[in-house]
Amino acid sequence: MEEVKVVSYGVGAVGSLIAKTLLEKSGVKVVGAIDVAKDKVGRDLGEFLGLKKLGITISNDTDTVLSKTKPDIVVHATSSYLKDTYSQIASIVKHGVDVISTCEELSYPYHSEPKLAKELDELAKKHGATVVGTGINPGFLMDTLVITLTAVCQKIEKIEAVRVMNAATRRLPFQRKIGAGLTVEEFRQKIEGGEITGHVGLEQSIAMIADALAWKLDGIRAEPVEPVIAKQPVKSDFITVETGKVAGLRQRAKGMVKGREVIVLDFQAYIGAEEEYDAITITGVPTVRQKIQPCIHGDTGTVAMVINAIPKVLNAPAGLLTMKDLPVPSAALEDMRKYLKA
Repeated sequence: MEEVKVVSYGVGAVGSLIAKTLLEKSGVKVVGAIDVAKDKVGRDLGEFLGLKKLGITISNDTDTVLSKTKPDIVVHATSSYLKDTYSQIASIVKHGVDVISTCEELSYPYHSEPKLAKELDELAKKHGATVVGTGINPGFLMDTLVITLTAVCQKIEKIEAVRVMNAATRRLPFQRKIGAGLTVEEFRQKIEGGEITGHVGLEQSIAMIADALAWKLDGIRAEPVEPVIAKQPVKSDFITVETGKVAGLRQRAKGMVKGREVIVLDFQAYIGAEEEYDAITITGVPTVRQKIQPCIHGDTGTVAMVINAIPKVLNAPAGLLTMKDLPVPSAALEDMRKYLKA
């Protein structure tokens, strides 16, 4: 069996980490790279990643790259929103090539973009391609892991998941994304202007959980993004947050049935968080309480989720799928070819 041929689409912060890890992986061969940024196009992928020259030129021509390299799968990491990534993903699918994307909305696009999701599903089936959106969150911690833990329950009254991150351990772009270092007024203005979007995916995670449990929700309510205020000076390697300024943010979303909260997701990311953890509480018969300390690092976890999903996606039927449609996720530690169907 030949090595799994992969094209990296999007070599920004996360895409570069994925590409570097793929280059170290046995049974996988990176055969192409795509990006639209002018400062990346035309450069050798290896040199761009700070490695030796690979002879792979980063291109902005998707059709040419896919036609020449004929990959088995494309790993896609560009934007959080399906409306921004639809044309990119469609251009891949038309070549009959599978796609794993870090696009947060794609984790469960039927909630926010049902029309685009239907079109993408039909297109993927027409061309015999599989499309899946995944990552650490959404993609695992607040949805797939929750769904898996419900398997031991006879009855469920309420599901709660909390993720608390010390943003000081993350990249500068992430710290800026959560508004670290701003005044409260600046934070509010950037939220209103869309310059700060906060975390994307809570509503998608709720919708996926509800779908897996066959719960018909009356609605999903996302609360306004709130700043977390520093009670004392805190800092990262990049930003110092003075007392009274914004250290990060908190977001909550709720799935409702007859006015009652049945799924509650709570995301907190701020510089100086004293305790980092991922916690899930399923109230029911039996009640399940799970806590991971410290929380799983977002970048590391996302890279692993994407790469470990490759054999699952290659073995899956055509169409737009979600993590709940795939087999139980697991690490692919050895030669990638060992995990593929003969």
